[in-house]
Amino acid sequence: MSGAPPSQSAVPVSRAERLDQLGTGTFDVLVIGAGATGAATAWAAARTGAKVALVDGGDVAGATSSASSKLLHGGLRYLRTGQIGLVREAHRERQLNAEIVAPHLVKPLAFLLSVGPECPYPAWQLRLGVVAYSAISRFRDGDSGHLSAAHASALAPGLRLDGRSFVRYHDHQTDDARLVLGAVRSAEAEGAVWANHAEVTELCLVGGRVCGAEVRDRIGGETLTVNARVVVNASGPWVDELRKLEDPAARPSVRLSKGVHLVLATEHPPVAAVTSPLSGGRVAFAIPWHGMLLLGTTDEPFEGPPGAVAVTEADQAQVLREALTSLTSDVVRPDLVRASFAGLRVLPLGAAGTATAPRETVVTSGPGGMLSVAGGKLTTWRRIGIRVAAQALAEIGERAPNPAAAPILGAANASDVCADLVRRHPDLDPIACAHLAATYGTLAHDVLAPAVDNPDLYEPIVPGAPDLLAQVPYAFEWEGACTLDDVLRRRTTLAIRGLAGPGRLRVEPYLAVAV
Repeated sequence: MSGAPPSQSAVPVSRAERLDQLGTGTFDVLVIGAGATGAATAWAAARTGAKVALVDGGDVAGATSSASSKLLHGGLRYLRTGQIGLVREAHRERQLNAEIVAPHLVKPLAFLLSVGPECPYPAWQLRLGVVAYSAISRFRDGDSGHLSAAHASALAPGLRLDGRSFVRYHDHQTDDARLVLGAVRSAEAEGAVWANHAEVTELCLVGGRVCGAEVRDRIGGETLTVNARVVVNASGPWVDELRKLEDPAARPSVRLSKGVHLVLATEHPPVAAVTSPLSGGRVAFAIPWHGMLLLGTTDEPFEGPPGAVAVTEADQAQVLREALTSLTSDVVRPDLVRASFAGLRVLPLGAAGTATAPRETVVTSGPGGMLSVAGGKLTTWRRIGIRVAAQALAEIGERAPNPAAAPILGAANASDVCADLVRRHPDLDPIACAHLAATYGTLAHDVLAPAVDNPDLYEPIVPGAPDLLAQVPYAFEWEGACTLDDVLRRRTTLAIRGLAGPGRLRVEPYLAVAV
């Protein structure tokens, strides 16, 4: 591993302290938006020694960056559209994430390409694509190629086997929200100051140049001014709304595409994902996720307020219908749906459909000097952040970030951490130890430290789920959680398991004390 992860501070920083720091002095860089791009930008800039502020009107990774397919992947389908450079960069980045940046959060995952009679592409073309895809990654991920139906069915129970062939390839899987939170906390360890639920209501301009923002604390209601030498607009689906605060005449620069996912219970969890080619350049995924089955995604144009995106009955029906392309009706049923979520992709304006639109990142400078970032992929989040930070720091004459990969706070081999937890906490369920190790890395030891004196914290939040009560005070004290939703959806797995209701009852007492 290159370098060591930054260290967690000896004591947590309270929300009041963070807000007070944000309203004091002048920052070199203010990043607006704590999704994957904003978090990566703040972390990269903070590593140079620059004074960095990061704010978001919602939670860290609260929108698009926690509504992905949970994959770091090269993008097999991008080969068909000729985006070979994007695929090559994505392969390199997913491997760096798995080996250096967050090995506890980024895991290898085998994929089965299901080629059936309704497949819109010839089987030979898909096999050739898999060979090219694996070659671009230098065949570093394991065996690829044809699989027998029996072998494929063992890896992914519930596969349709009627007249189909199967081709295996490899990518990586991640917990998107935890990855982004890890980057934010790593930025903080490097000196950055951040606050979630801190909404930008106005940009500050002096002589026509953007030099900060008015920020409203959506929890306490106070307003503060964050002064900065350069401002980065990394607000994702809200990028054009923020651009209009800089220039009321600003024309739209992006379009939005809605992606919907469903999480289904399953008796026989798969160990490999299934990719189903669809018409129009799209694919449908069926992915193992916390012992369940994650299905998606849609790719439909979206208009309206970004905060209003939601899963409709038609969306659910579409995802289930497309999953049946490769899976049997025994494992794809409406009554098995435990959770659903919708997110918005930010795409450059253009004539192409949203499914085939380029996933490139576009950085523009407005008339007031604010840098606005649009587009990109979760897979290349780290690289995008370095690029944006370099451009922002260049604006104020500061040095560019080191492009080398660095570990986030807690980065470690999850198996090693799990073995250590089992030794230190012999009465704790090994499944819970594995869950904590894969969620927090070495920080799992800090999560469990209070449980030594308060054994009640060893209890599960909800029976049947591996999340422990110890995670709740840790979420509020160390990870910036402010609301029940922050804990249930992005600090634990309860919402994704359909257990937000009973989980709410156990989390509420801690919320009353923490906020």
